[in-house]
Amino acid sequence: MTDKMPETEEKPENTTDENVEIKTEITEEKAENTTEETVQNKAEVITVKETLPNILHVLPLSNRPFFPHQVIPLIVDVDPWAETVKAIADSENKMLGLVLVQTDNLNEVETKDFCKMGTVCRLHRVVQAEDQLQIVVEGLHRFNIEDWVSQERPFTIKPNYYPETSIENVEELKPYVLAVINTIKELLPLNPLYNEDLKIFIQRFTPEEPSSLADFAASLTTANKKELQEVLENLDILSRLEKVLLLLNKELQHAKAQEEIRQQVEEKMDQHQRDFFLREQLKIIQKELGIEKDDRTSEIDKFRDRLKELTVPEAAQKCIDEEFDKMSMLEIGSAEYAVTRNYLDWLTLLPWGKYSEDKLDIKEARKVLDSDHEGLEDVKDRIMEFLAVGQLKGSIGGTILLLIGPPGVGKTSIGRSIAKAVGRSFFRFSVGGIHDEAEIKGHRRTYIGAMPGKFLQAMKEVKYSNPVIMLDEIDKLGSSYRGDPASAMLEVLDPEQNCDFLDHYLDVRFDLSKVLFICTANQPDTIPAPLLDRMEMIKLSGYLASEKFKIAKRHLIKKQLDKSGLKAKQLQLPDNTLRKIIEDYAREAGVRGLEKRIGTITRKAALKLLEDVKLPIKVTPKNLSKFLGKPLFENEKTIKGIGVVTGLAWTAMGGVTLNIEASYTHNYARGFKLTGQLGDVMKESAEIAYSYIVSQRKNYEVNNFFEKALIHIHVPAGATPKDGPSAGITMASALLSLAKGQKVEKNLAMTGELTLTGQVLPVGGIREKVIAARRIKISELILPQANKRDFDELPKYVRKGLNVQFVKEYSEVVKILW
Repeated sequence: MTDKMPETEEKPENTTDENVEIKTEITEEKAENTTEETVQNKAEVITVKETLPNILHVLPLSNRPFFPHQVIPLIVDVDPWAETVKAIADSENKMLGLVLVQTDNLNEVETKDFCKMGTVCRLHRVVQAEDQLQIVVEGLHRFNIEDWVSQERPFTIKPNYYPETSIENVEELKPYVLAVINTIKELLPLNPLYNEDLKIFIQRFTPEEPSSLADFAASLTTANKKELQEVLENLDILSRLEKVLLLLNKELQHAKAQEEIRQQVEEKMDQHQRDFFLREQLKIIQKELGIEKDDRTSEIDKFRDRLKELTVPEAAQKCIDEEFDKMSMLEIGSAEYAVTRNYLDWLTLLPWGKYSEDKLDIKEARKVLDSDHEGLEDVKDRIMEFLAVGQLKGSIGGTILLLIGPPGVGKTSIGRSIAKAVGRSFFRFSVGGIHDEAEIKGHRRTYIGAMPGKFLQAMKEVKYSNPVIMLDEIDKLGSSYRGDPASAMLEVLDPEQNCDFLDHYLDVRFDLSKVLFICTANQPDTIPAPLLDRMEMIKLSGYLASEKFKIAKRHLIKKQLDKSGLKAKQLQLPDNTLRKIIEDYAREAGVRGLEKRIGTITRKAALKLLEDVKLPIKVTPKNLSKFLGKPLFENEKTIKGIGVVTGLAWTAMGGVTLNIEASYTHNYARGFKLTGQLGDVMKESAEIAYSYIVSQRKNYEVNNFFEKALIHIHVPAGATPKDGPSAGITMASALLSLAKGQKVEKNLAMTGELTLTGQVLPVGGIREKVIAARRIKISELILPQANKRDFDELPKYVRKGLNVQFVKEYSEVVKILW
């Protein structure tokens, strides 16, 4: 059942007519049932004392209680309340009780859900519309449920009535009555819907009737059903007026807030309308004076203003002029207009002929590089040579530098330092994983959402035609059915072609020859050969432990302290602790892992700081595991024994040492076995070493060893993939040691490719391998003679203290070993 009561939000349009009709019917029925009439205060107001039944049918209300003296329509579901409404209509006095229930599902209501007090009402009209009944009721008096006669539908009760009595202390109530009336007066201007309710009340009652006034005022509010039920159950008129006054004041505050919001919205709307009318009037005035500019003209003027500061090539200017002519003839709302407008926007935003001035101070550039980077002297020297050529020429031409090195060695930061040193704008984007050629050369304008490629987007952003553009991860370029980005990159990175770079979207030539391109990669193997040929390669090898130590002291610790909000005096990292972090937790070639470990320490120190730990927090080698856990790396050790030789290898994370093991398995059959997850090249290298040693068995005095022996070569660690030819002489030495039954006593390591004729060929990664040997305190090395030039180019502090033997043939290796 839905109870339709007076609400501040909604009112039926014909409220007044319905109330008048209901009023007429009420008056007629009252006249028929009148048993007692009195005349008071000479006003000839008729009061009726109703004959109230002892047994009363009740209907539940879910939204809000029904107050005495209200006359409103209610809507009742035919199923299951038709029987109850019929019983009420067939009764002699046509009276019923309306009681609020706690549940919202009226079809499953039980006696325990009913409130104790409700309102006895007279039924005036019943109209059925489809599956609902509309009934009109008039509230008479309060009643209390004394007992249940029927606990099932139709519900019937024994009521205890509370008819209105004369009030003696009228003067005491007068201030409350006036306060209620004044509050209602304040509400009336804020919500005109209250006017109709007030008219009905004045027709039937006077303000001098406090009880009726209190019930009427409560029915005006939008308070929740619990608060309204409290008003209904309050029989003391003074207390009831106090509660009603609180509800009215709350309603007044809500109404004022709504009015303020409405006024704010109207003010904004009025301002928008005013602006609109003023703009329209301005257009008319400009039109009358002949100075009007429409949106198209304004756009064209804006584009022309941009071109005044640029030096546009003749071909591009011709294209721009043609687009201006096209745009002036197109309708503003057409799709072609939007395409042309966006195209002109891009054409005029590019920095045609606009170049930043280069800083060619060699001393200042060196200072910038030294302040940003520790070590890497060979790299810095190469960059300084490049800048020196630029200073002699008067400008730095478009050059393509390729920085190759393991992760974390500072390739990207060096690119930023170069841009800072020469005073150019810097733009970086990663090309790793790009599969679409359009990312490089743009989309054709016929496509929806077309836009230029990354290079022209970079020009637009930096606003100069000679920035430093860094292409990160160029060794990870992909290709797919949408094109080959590596091939598209050829035009960009070729100094002979990029002066006339043609973007698919722009469709006019743009000069990229003044751009300084810096590419980064972890290894050159996956870079296409034609692309690699156009670059000038600079290798960044890993850092030594001493270099990492200096970088951490000068840069990383301060950076991580700032990130964690700590002060230097709150956390102490002694030198011996820092060296242990480098050796046991951050042994990779770069310093990114070292920075992460220091960051972990500072975060845990910040937590301890908030736990009121005694300051300063000191991290020592003994308690370091509490901050970083168990060490990630074990100390590399050279293994001594027959058939065991230490080799040197290169990885993407830097250089490492490999203890290659050769073992005699059995003499049931001759054979050769390899383990250690070796790649094809390394397997071939092992087979060459085996074949060479067997073929030279007489020269090395191992005549009969290999005739029936099964030899097993293993390269730890077994879970790590390995490949490359550089372990050739190491494997041959392990086989020879096994065959001779002699172990290598010297503390040495070796690397080099071996041929079937015993020649030792050069290998790569010399710097990384030398650093790996120094890390485990190996001072004697065997390297190919052809790699002497690579060793001589290493910094002095890397070569210091090393005894390096350079060999051309494997026979020289044997002489060094024994």
